[in-house]
Amino acid sequence: MQIVELTDEDRIIAAKRSADMGKLNNSIEHGGGNIAGFLGEIAAQRIYGGEISHTYEYDMVLPDGRTADVKTKRTSTAPKDYYDCSVANFNTRQNCNIYIFCRVHYDNSKAWVLGHYDKKKYIKDARFLRRGEQDGDNGFIVRADCYNMAINQLEKPMTKPEIQ
Repeated sequence: MQIVELTDEDRIIAAKRSADMGKLNNSIEHGGGNIAGFLGEIAAQRIYGGEISHTYEYDMVLPDGRTADVKTKRTSTAPKDYYDCSVANFNTRQNCNIYIFCRVHYDNSKAWVLGHYDKKKYIKDARFLRRGEQDGDNGFIVRADCYNMAINQLEKPMTKPEIQ
C-alpha cells in the first residue's frame, strides 16, 4: 500500500473531469463518488505510470500495454490490510486486464494505492455477495451484487521501473 498526497491541482482536475462526465449509469452513489474516483486514477497513475484513458472499458493504459480499471472507495481513516476491495458485478464485463484498487480520504487530501489483481483471477478468487446481503467480515449491507477481496490478498503496487 502506498500513500499519495493529493494537491490542489489534483482536486481541480478531478472536479473538472467529474463535471464533464456527469452521473454514470448504475452509479452506486449516484455520482457522489466521481471526484474520488478521478483522484484514485491520478494517484494510481503516480504509482504505476502509464496514461489515463477514459473509456468505458478501462481507466488507464500501463507502460507495459496492459489496461487497468481503477476501483476507488472513499474513507475516513487509513485502510487496514483486512479491509475489502470491491468490484460491482455489472462492472465485470469491462474489457481490462487488471483492477487497481485505491482509497481516497473524504477530505480529498490523500489517497492510498492498495494494489492490483488480474481481472480474470479476481473474479475467480474473490467472494461473491448479492445485493442486500450482509458482508460477514464487516457487517456492511451490500448495495449491488459484487466481488470482494481483502487488501492483504492484492498484489502490491508496482512502481514505474518494475513495469516493463
